[in-house]
Amino acid sequence: MYAIVEIKGQQFKAEEGKYLYVHHLGDEVKEGETVSFDKVLLLDNEGSVKVGVPTVEGAKVECEIVAPLVKGDKVIVFKKKRRKGYRRLNGHRQQFSKVIIKKIVTA
Repeated sequence: MYAIVEIKGQQFKAEEGKYLYVHHLGDEVKEGETVSFDKVLLLDNEGSVKVGVPTVEGAKVECEIVAPLVKGDKVIVFKKKRRKGYRRLNGHRQQFSKVIIKKIVTA
């Protein structure tokens, strides 16, 4: 059984027992807390598929926060204009939250 769920504007495939790295959920969530997401767009239960219009009524995904703040890999942004002496180097590390899928509740 899996579900396609929207979390902070992105769609994820959620299966029970799997880990997800989602955009940082904010400073108000703590490690070990349970969070539920109710924007379930699709449910697949052993081949029987329910597609939401736009969401599946009564379905939700319950997750536990494993790590509230995880930094992603560093991305280097380098800008240059040839023969002009213009060079800019900038780096960025995206902040994520690591969650584990505990339960998928169907309608």
